[in-house]
Amino acid sequence: MQASPDTILDIQQIRQDFPVLDQQINGRPLVYFDNAATNQKPLSVINALTNYYEGYNANIHRGIHHLAEQATAAFEASRRSVQAFMNAEHWQEVIFTYGTTDGINLVAQTYGRKFLGEGDEIIISGMEHHSNIVPWQMLCEERGCVLRIIPVNDAGELMLDEYEKLLSEKTKLVSVVHVSNSLGTINPVKPIIDKAHEFGAVVLIDGAQASSHLDIDVQALDADFYVFSAHKIYGPTGMGVLYGKKALLDAMPPYRGGGEMIKEVTFEKTTYNDIPYKFEAGTPNIADVVAVKYALDYMAGLGKENIAAHEADLLQYATEQLSELDGLRIIGQAKEKIGVVSWVMDGIHHQDTGVILDQQGIAVRTGHHCTQPLMQRFGIAGTTRASFAVYNTREEVDRLIAGLRRVQKMML
Repeated sequence: MQASPDTILDIQQIRQDFPVLDQQINGRPLVYFDNAATNQKPLSVINALTNYYEGYNANIHRGIHHLAEQATAAFEASRRSVQAFMNAEHWQEVIFTYGTTDGINLVAQTYGRKFLGEGDEIIISGMEHHSNIVPWQMLCEERGCVLRIIPVNDAGELMLDEYEKLLSEKTKLVSVVHVSNSLGTINPVKPIIDKAHEFGAVVLIDGAQASSHLDIDVQALDADFYVFSAHKIYGPTGMGVLYGKKALLDAMPPYRGGGEMIKEVTFEKTTYNDIPYKFEAGTPNIADVVAVKYALDYMAGLGKENIAAHEADLLQYATEQLSELDGLRIIGQAKEKIGVVSWVMDGIHHQDTGVILDQQGIAVRTGHHCTQPLMQRFGIAGTTRASFAVYNTREEVDRLIAGLRRVQKMML
């Protein structure tokens, strides 16, 4: 077994922060390699949820009693923390949503319905998650827009020369994933944004997979919209973020109607609230919003660059070890990747692989990963995917390789 390189991170100590990892599955210590779907939560995040419900559970913004003021302060502290995390210019540009999917739908149903019409073109890529395909298809059906697709090459990279050919005066919106959930490919979103802006188009970046691995600076990117989910940055489920440039958000109509998103309501007319509250109707997911600050603090304490270096080592090591297995083919060989590796094995269905690995306590993801068009591009039904986080180790990769050898022995 090859030893891990020297690192300033104490991975064994870090693992103690994640109680879910300390268990056995089918009599074997858990190896959790499904981090691209959701990563595990440190005690600081879990305790933040408990502390909210035990100590200051109250509705926010409208109450004047002590608990309401405490809850409001914690809720808005998370907004400021997210602002710093993304380097947004204004705190009002941070909209709390229910996740990446909700953020994309918000933009499609507000900006899209107001500003896009018959014959306008929307560009997405061939490696998008279904959540960055279906909302735009729905908008196209309703508004008569046309959907254009950036093709993907054999290495699993976007073909930027073909992207530039798609751009025209008809292009009104470009929406692309920052990092592929299926392949781990890091897309060059800055030049994609810059080229779109040359034609006056706005750009949304799906940062669901990028947010825990890459530094996110929406001002440096000049992104018009950026979305991500808390549960993929060591935070809770059911909570996400939409960043939007202030001028764009001000121009967009509300997404949902109800309390909080209003200034004044009469039976004759309703006056809408200012951003961000215009897009946060009703009682929000308060506890999870409060807890996301602790997830961001946790990553900052470890150092995002240290997390990235550790995950890059795991990716390199896993890629080398997987490449030595006969009959295994890695899908996605992009030059720039995060810690995601997907593969197929000759004569073995990916679902069978996942079941046999689970019997050995190894959690991986199998299937099309909500990227069916991308699977069709590679002529496959699906893959087996291992995705890494800061608490994973080379020793766990070794267990994966041993598990795959067992899969081949049983199935071939």
